[in-house]
Amino acid sequence: MKDSVTNKNIKLARTLLLVAVGMFGFGYALVPIYDVLCEWKWIQRDRPDDIKKAPEIAYKVDVNREVTVEFMTILNESTPMDFHAETKSLKVHPGEYYTVNFYAKNKTNKEIKARAIASFSPALISQYFEKIECFCFTEQNFKANEVKIMPMRFVINPEMPEQYKTITLSYTFFDNTERSVKN
Repeated sequence: MKDSVTNKNIKLARTLLLVAVGMFGFGYALVPIYDVLCEWKWIQRDRPDDIKKAPEIAYKVDVNREVTVEFMTILNESTPMDFHAETKSLKVHPGEYYTVNFYAKNKTNKEIKARAIASFSPALISQYFEKIECFCFTEQNFKANEVKIMPMRFVINPEMPEQYKTITLSYTFFDNTERSVKN
């Protein structure tokens, strides 16, 4: 009886060890798997932060529909700036063009280069949110203590599915000064 219990315990210990090793291996493999899946996903659709300038098209404005666009501004922890939108949210009609100003200030006594990266929630919306003019298209140069008013002109394509009533557009500013100096 004792040998039977000992054998069962040894078998259980081996099984648990194999499960632990398998879990570690799977966790280790997640990074390359994620890279492959994301690469495949981006082939299907542009990344939200790679949205480029869209032409201004005369859409038929859908006055019967209203979408709330929320604006969030975030600074990377090492970005010495103040950054915010003139408004936290805006009610818009698909097909109508709007301009929102964003304010940024270099809080240092030296020149910095910064880049804003956009992201959307829900992510699917990025294909319907068309930017005509945006500070996010290029790297921004700020002189010491400089304040900039940066417009972002956009339209929501009326073909956006009606189920979406709220869009969150988030911009994160990154300090690229050191990266720009190295290149």
